[in-house]
Amino acid sequence: MLNRVVLVGRLTRDPELRYTPNGVATTRLGLAVNRNFTNAQGEREADFIDVVAWRKQAETVAQYLKKGRLVAIDGRLQTRSYEKDGVRHKVYEVVADQVRFLDSAKGQPDGAGTEEPQETETTADEPVPF
Repeated sequence: MLNRVVLVGRLTRDPELRYTPNGVATTRLGLAVNRNFTNAQGEREADFIDVVAWRKQAETVAQYLKKGRLVAIDGRLQTRSYEKDGVRHKVYEVVADQVRFLDSAKGQPDGAGTEEPQETETTADEPVPF
């Protein structure tokens, strides 16, 4: 079976770094990916996709990326569900295996990330069971 997702887009918000109760780093990203066509008004639409990174990759992404940065994500689609106030919700997200920084942080208004690592690809460690 095959479950592979490759995306190129811009971050819609700054990464949110958190740690599980066991101390495993995780980061959530919002990614805007333009569609290859325009709508009836001639405007290009975008899809907004949630991405999750784990462990060292999560820490690196949170440290060097900010809203608006262009990235490539290689990963897998994951679904999970939860119940809130008696209503069952289903979540679709991409779990990143690799994150590539496709632009430079230079020129960012706050100067964030100007000391980016020379290697701008991060790779996930072993998957984290839920």
